[in-house]
Amino acid sequence: MNRQVILAAASQGIPQAHNFQIIERAVPDLATDQILVENHFLSVEPAMRGWLSDKGNYSNPIRIGDVMRSIAVGRVTASKCEQYPVGTLVTGWFGWQELAVARPEDVIRVVKEVDLPMSLCLGVLGLNGMAAYLGLTLAGAPIAGDTVVVSTAAGAVGSIVGQVARLLGCRTVGIIGSEAKVRACLDVYGYDAALDYSHPQLAPKLAEACPQGVNVYFDNTAGAISDAVRAQLAIGARIVVCGTASVASWDSPPTGPRVERDLLTKRARMQGFLAFDHRDRYASTVETLATWVRDGKLAWREDVLVGLEACPDAIAGLYRGENMGKRVIRLR
Repeated sequence: MNRQVILAAASQGIPQAHNFQIIERAVPDLATDQILVENHFLSVEPAMRGWLSDKGNYSNPIRIGDVMRSIAVGRVTASKCEQYPVGTLVTGWFGWQELAVARPEDVIRVVKEVDLPMSLCLGVLGLNGMAAYLGLTLAGAPIAGDTVVVSTAAGAVGSIVGQVARLLGCRTVGIIGSEAKVRACLDVYGYDAALDYSHPQLAPKLAEACPQGVNVYFDNTAGAISDAVRAQLAIGARIVVCGTASVASWDSPPTGPRVERDLLTKRARMQGFLAFDHRDRYASTVETLATWVRDGKLAWREDVLVGLEACPDAIAGLYRGENMGKRVIRLR
């Protein structure tokens, strides 16, 4: 039998524990070219909120009764696919479940970094690392000496963005939501400055931290935080839109300043970025990030929950700000 987390009820805004249910189903026999993966770690992403939404998203919504979509890492325990023999360590779209019957197109990659913790395949060496490195370098196009501002700067994506920017010779400013995360940005991830967005004087504090303006803004939040950053853009600035975590629901989006005048007067560029569009660059990106991890140039933190029972409330916990670093769920 296989235990799975399924969507039990549609969510309005941020999905809560009651929107999910843990069930048991028999594992079906494998068909030609299918593999059975025993999941070891499951990923928890802020983007999961959007995957559950019918509106304004980039992927098909998850339907009631479906296994919750998730990237996972695990080992092939049965195979009818020559490409992935038994024993192969793989990461892919295996869902919130203990066992996954998967096809070759569900596999993202074979894990070769066996000297590093397996869970890193879901964080710094996974989708978060791809979004951070590729979003910053391709869409942000930083130049040594640039000031790079990152929102949710201590999160799974933001913490990598800040460190990569520093490795590329940039000055980094992080925006986060607690004093503990301010300390993490400064002491663990090496930001030059870090600001708590709940501070009543965020705008002047940001201006003080960016005296020459903001050259690159890596936006994981949208909302009031991004409004404050846009007011400090330098001429020719680049805005990378990677997430909209501060907006609870796009059914009734909050009102705020328009972006057009800021983009016009600063001759700035604003671009949405999805790592899914750049799968051809995953292998080289993982190689670069893994080397930096081994060399001690790239710090990482994980928030590890244990057992399938932790899944239903895991997304809501992200939006409550509980995690410090990448949130994963350990099954084995």
